[in-house]
Formats: sequence, C-alpha cells, structure tokens
Amino acid sequence: MAAIEVRDAHGVRWITFARPEKLNALRPEDLDAIRLALADLMPAPRAAVLTGTGERAFSAGMHLDAFRDLTPETARRLIVAVRDCLAAVRTAPFPTLCAINGHCLGVAFEMALACDLRIAANHATVGLPEIQVGIPSVVDAVLLQQHVGLSKAKEMILTGDLYPVAELEPLGLFNAVVPAEGLGAAVQRMLDRVTPWTPTVVASQKRLFEVWQNSTLADGIDASVEIFAGVFESPETTVQIEARRAQVGRRRDDPA
Repeated sequence: MAAIEVRDAHGVRWITFARPEKLNALRPEDLDAIRLALADLMPAPRAAVLTGTGERAFSAGMHLDAFRDLTPETARRLIVAVRDCLAAVRTAPFPTLCAINGHCLGVAFEMALACDLRIAANHATVGLPEIQVGIPSVVDAVLLQQHVGLSKAKEMILTGDLYPVAELEPLGLFNAVVPAEGLGAAVQRMLDRVTPWTPTVVASQKRLFEVWQNSTLADGIDASVEIFAGVFESPETTVQIEARRAQVGRRRDDPA
C-alpha cells in the first residue's frame, strides 16, 4: 500500500511521504502514487510541494527491499518507474517545490533535483549512497553536476557520502536554507512568489526549461520563439498584460 498523502489547499497540491518509522523510505507503489498525484490534473494546481512526515527525513530513498532478487528484466521495470515518476515531477506544468525536512537520499535526492525549487531545513543531509549498495546513481542524478559542478558531483556519487546542506548551500543547490521551525514559512514565502502568474505562462516556461535542458542553444532559441507566440492563443495572456500595465501606471502616478 502506498504511503503517500495528497491534499490540496489554496490551489497548491501537497504530496507528503508518510512512512516515518522507515525514514519515509519509498516503495515501488509510492512512485506510481507520486506520478499520478502530478499527472493530468484539471484544473492544474498553482504549484506542488513535496515533503516528508516528521523532522528526521524527507525520505531515505528507495526501501532496500525494492532491490532484493531483481533480475535485469525486473530491474529495468523498477528504474523505468523511477524515471517516469521523476519526469512527472520535473515536467509538471506548474512549479514543483521540495521542502527538505531531514535526510534526503538516493531517489529522494534525485526527486529534489527534479523539482524546480529546493528549500531545506539547516539540519538536513543529502546524498546519493547507491554506490554503497552496489548500484549506480541514475536518472535525474544527471542534474547534480549543473548545481554543484562536475568535480563535486563525481565526489558525491563515487563516495556515496552524506552531505550537510550547509556544505552545499554556497554552491547554489538550494533556494533557501532555514532553521527547521521556519521551513513551512519559507515554503509559503516561495509559493507566494511563484503562484500569482497565469497558468499559461507558467506551463509555457516549464516547457521551455525542458527544451533548454535537452537541446542546443540554437534549437532552444527557436523553440522559445514558437512558445512565446503560442501564449497569445490564451485570453488570459492579454488580461495579464493589461493588468500589469494598469499596475505600472498607478505606480507612476503615485506622488514621490
């Protein structure tokens, strides 16, 4: 049975890993539950937040039982499920935020890398310990070098060590690192900054992020042209432009 709690509040979908007695370790059925919680939502939420139950762990990654007795065929099925889950996080047409409230390891750290934004409690640790289990770090671990540099990414992957978020904060991996008691407020502040915009422009920007990640500079620019033009198919684009013009006009009319 999946241990994933999903709730909607004020236009935000909250996805909580709820297996605290096992440090919120994930099982294969949890991957499907997370993917479905982010897929084909009508109407789409303004944002989604992933977090874990308690203060000890966001998630310790895949439960080790998931790797027992795998064959090449069943291993492929498992990693495809991981790939599809992380793709749902990365390509959701709305901002995805990761509230890292403790240990964030393995596939859970890959999930954090797949999110658009990462906010961490200052006691949290992150890492990719797969190599210590005898399996490689894969899928969205490929994004790590973009955040911390190739040399540090290789160190983290080849040692499998755990790293305090404070050590990685200067490298730009996290959007904010805060005391544990301030994590909820920090997440809300970020939500307030990324949720006011039209669903059309956010979905378009998220599509561009994926294009930029997977194309040459020239192809990315060409795609930008088409996606920019496409947002004007939606009436809400014109409404937002006019609302912004009116707002700017009011500011100019304010007495100095």
